[in-house]
Amino acid sequence: MGVSLGGRKRRGGGISDINVTPLVDVMLVLLVVFMVTAPLITAGLRVELPNVEAKEAPTKDTKLVVTVTKEEKILFGEDDVTQNVEDVLAQNPRVQKEKELYIRADKNARYGAVARVVAAARSAGVEGLNLLVEPEVEGAGQAPAQP
Repeated sequence: MGVSLGGRKRRGGGISDINVTPLVDVMLVLLVVFMVTAPLITAGLRVELPNVEAKEAPTKDTKLVVTVTKEEKILFGEDDVTQNVEDVLAQNPRVQKEKELYIRADKNARYGAVARVVAAARSAGVEGLNLLVEPEVEGAGQAPAQP
């Protein structure tokens, strides 16, 4: 009886195992393509922020306003809290009671300073963060009409 126990060939002479070499080749090519294109996709995104067209919203309490200047000074009401904004917000009973805070940031302020205030407010338990903006004045930024 000519039956082999190796299992590679059947009686008809065909190979019973699947050749995975082409599959591995295709997967490696796809991996390289994704590795090359993934950084290009994220680096190539341009984000243009929209102009703010908002109506002026009244604040409930002017003492719960945190101001960020373009020099990265952080003011809580009238007090300079640049060094310890996290502690001041966490220990202020009005912030704890209201759970709402207004942030007024200069348009030239660095993002890191504003993000620090947002993180300090969130860790202090603030649930409502409001960003105060200057409403656009109609006709501002337009060239004067020529006669």
